[in-house]
Amino acid sequence: MRLFANPRRPIDERLLWSRDTRFVHRLASLVPDSRILELDSGAIVISPANELTELVASSIAREARAPEYGLVTVDATKPEADRYLVALSAAVQMSGLADRIGMAQTTQVIQTKTLDYFFSLRTLHTVAFQPIVELTTGELHEYECLFRPNMPMLPQSIASIVQAAIDTDRSIELDVFLVSKILERAGELDKRRGADGRTALRVAVNVTPASLLDGRFEATAFAAMVREAGLDPRNVTLECTEQQAVADVLRLQRAVKALRRVGFGFAVDDAGAGYASFALVAALRPTVIKIDRDIVAGCARDDAKQALVEAFVSFGHRIGARVLAEGIERRSDLAMVTALGVDLGQGYLLGRPAAEPALPRSIEKLRLQAARRVARVAASHALASPARASARSVRASD
Repeated sequence: MRLFANPRRPIDERLLWSRDTRFVHRLASLVPDSRILELDSGAIVISPANELTELVASSIAREARAPEYGLVTVDATKPEADRYLVALSAAVQMSGLADRIGMAQTTQVIQTKTLDYFFSLRTLHTVAFQPIVELTTGELHEYECLFRPNMPMLPQSIASIVQAAIDTDRSIELDVFLVSKILERAGELDKRRGADGRTALRVAVNVTPASLLDGRFEATAFAAMVREAGLDPRNVTLECTEQQAVADVLRLQRAVKALRRVGFGFAVDDAGAGYASFALVAALRPTVIKIDRDIVAGCARDDAKQALVEAFVSFGHRIGARVLAEGIERRSDLAMVTALGVDLGQGYLLGRPAAEPALPRSIEKLRLQAARRVARVAASHALASPARASARSVRASD
């Protein structure tokens, strides 16, 4: 988490929390380069450590007759997504008021406040569309809808928002929020495409396993929601994310079958990582298996990764699923997954997420560029040993 993100600010900072917002504002007005954030439980100020000292804070607190406060140094060695949350938790504990304001479980309470702030900013968040490509033809298959939180005071990634929702048992509430926003945006774009005479928009939407067992995602109810947004269920793929263990596989199986019967596609995301095991994939019988990006990255030079990709291709095709490689960023990896029989591809090399759905890059041009590079390297090292020239050629294809 970064507050009022500014890369020029000094690394050493202190954070002060108090229930008395007037005291915090008074303190901030007297300390240069201060940043304020008001919370339901009080307010915080963040300032350079050499300016926000205990002496300054205590003297102003006495003048303002302020209640207890907590002042801590922000640990700059922690990831930006965590350092201010940790500092706020420590400051509240230091004040001695944690139990009194209901923040004894500080981490979860802070996550709850972060989610509440996220939900309150519905109109600010955006959706990006990243193309998914047919690797054999280079044609567009569909777009994955990627949610982009816009939280000016508490910048967060969607991954941290999802994790906060899981930790606080609010993942279904979050999925309902995200999916409704995505369907609203996709429906607007699809209507525009129809008016222009273009083909219907095909999209993939992420949900957690728990949501698929909730009544709001029951096949008939969810199909009605999709149609109300102006989309056809046959043009929507649900991607089941792997951040939660599946507690009831049989119920999830039945839910997925029902969704597929009314036309939805179903993908298991991040296969090969986390909970997305072969056993779970086999049980759910998805239409698409998405190979985790960590397996795809560098697979052109890694025999073990190639074996994993081959295993997923064989397994996927055996159960009637198409296989998608995520995170394709190198031409050599694109060539390798294509050669290994992967059906679909996604990644920065093929197309970056954008606010408006854009066509992917031409695979034929990418292959031609890679071939030209290889040819140049081979020509410039014609006198080198065959093995060394071959290694250089693989590197050149990137």
